[in-house]
Amino acid sequence: MASTTTLQDQIAAQTALVNQLSRTPGPEAVEAKKKLGELKKALALEAGGNKDASATKKRERLLLKTAKGTRDYGPAEMFCRETIERTVKDVFTTFGGSCLDTPVFERKDILAGKYGEDAKLIFDLQDQGGEQLALRYDHTVPLARYLAMNGGGSGTGAQQSKWWQVGKVYRRDNPVVSKGRMREFLQADFDISGSWDPMIPDCEIISLLCTILSRLDVGEFTIKLNHRKILDGIFEVCGVPEDKIRTISSAVDKLDKLPWDEVKKEMTVEKGLDPAVADKIGEYVKHKGGPELLEQLVTDEVLTANASAKQGLDEMRLLFTYLRVYGVIDKISFDLSLARGLDYYTGIIYEAVVEASAPPGFKADASAPAEGSSAPPPKKKAAKKASEEDEEEVDASQVGVGSIAAGGRYDNLVSMFTTAAAAEGKKGASLPCIGVSIGMDRIFALVWPRWVEKGGRSKETMAYVIEVGQPSNGLLEERMALVRELREAGIKTDFLAKRKPKLPAQFAAGEQDEVPFVVLFGESELKSGEVRVKEQRWEIVGGKKAKIEAEKGDNGVLSPTYQSWVGK
Repeated sequence: MASTTTLQDQIAAQTALVNQLSRTPGPEAVEAKKKLGELKKALALEAGGNKDASATKKRERLLLKTAKGTRDYGPAEMFCRETIERTVKDVFTTFGGSCLDTPVFERKDILAGKYGEDAKLIFDLQDQGGEQLALRYDHTVPLARYLAMNGGGSGTGAQQSKWWQVGKVYRRDNPVVSKGRMREFLQADFDISGSWDPMIPDCEIISLLCTILSRLDVGEFTIKLNHRKILDGIFEVCGVPEDKIRTISSAVDKLDKLPWDEVKKEMTVEKGLDPAVADKIGEYVKHKGGPELLEQLVTDEVLTANASAKQGLDEMRLLFTYLRVYGVIDKISFDLSLARGLDYYTGIIYEAVVEASAPPGFKADASAPAEGSSAPPPKKKAAKKASEEDEEEVDASQVGVGSIAAGGRYDNLVSMFTTAAAAEGKKGASLPCIGVSIGMDRIFALVWPRWVEKGGRSKETMAYVIEVGQPSNGLLEERMALVRELREAGIKTDFLAKRKPKLPAQFAAGEQDEVPFVVLFGESELKSGEVRVKEQRWEIVGGKKAKIEAEKGDNGVLSPTYQSWVGK
């Protein structure tokens, strides 16, 4: 252990560093404060020596808990999550996607400058042999890096491709675990790269998202839709300085969580925007609707005189035409407050929300509290003791799940990499892209209560082999042979792994796993070459799961469902 003098010198130096970094808050400042706290603790231990060995031992006791913003999932939860994931992957392949896998961590310079104000949420890693690394923030930037490295895709030189990836991403955010807002979370992405006819890939992505949410039965959902070019055009005609457009856009994006007065205060007080300009912005971004809103904007001569807004409106009109063909136009809300804070979006942007995902007192797609609501916006809890620093820092009762999926068009992201990698003075090749990211943990937070209510199982076992001989001799090898035969036929089968199990114990094991069919056999069944099959079901009765016996007893005849399995 370092001496007291050495520790005091280190604390002085670290304090100076903390003061310096406090002027520009970010991950470095947080890490510096953390290190300062560790040095002070080390000094206290050095000064105290071994006078209080029991206290020291207590401080060093292992704390059995998961890291902040993470959690474990038990068998029943994982069965539900895997069902969700299979559904999503099935739709991805139905829409012609190819699977991709990228590293969970990237070079820090790959992620730098892509996320705007959200860059502070990136998890940095310690120096690894000279490489500055960070955990991936999303799948979009790694995909763009992959495309830049591989000439646009697929290994054949073809640039028109569809990609999907499901994996964990990481953000140093304030988590609300109960609402699926995590620091480590599962994200499913589908992207289309290449130059296609206008708005066709955009419509494909929105149709894919509607298909997934409908199959997952998340409830009534809305796809909030906007266009970066329309939004940028609004900012320009309202008089927002060019160097403030992105930061003002980030403030506008909070209108689904905060009332207009709070957003205006952020734009004017915190970000220095002229209040008159903010009021002009408010006249636009408070609007939302369907195709009728688009027609209203088209008649706005001031807005349509702006080239960026005009192009965005034309593209939006074409998109609405295609969305009608796909039959999803009724799921769309054209929302001028939707901004999406990430810097790489260039065209259509969208978010999916359901009523249950909104914060209390806020409509799912509203920019102000619901009528008659007195619920305040999300707020921070009071400061906590050091021992509680890993607990949720946000009042969970005031926070909704948020958007369950989001995305947009990012036509310049790949060229940012190819240009950076090209020789000085040369511009890299561009590759237009559009995609969507689906928050699997947030969807799970919505689906899980319904799963439990319907009595969802924890595993997929469909048949349980039981020996029913009297007196019982176990028939272990015969049970093993039957289990093997059923498994080879594609039937998920299990049995009690004991030489001479008691009959009640076998039934109890099958019931614990809620297996729908039990296969019964003994010496007589071995001689006849026929087994008995008993069907069993569970239903929610009076709020509790109860076993429902089949109307008819065992009759030695396989049910139609079971016959279809055996016939595979």
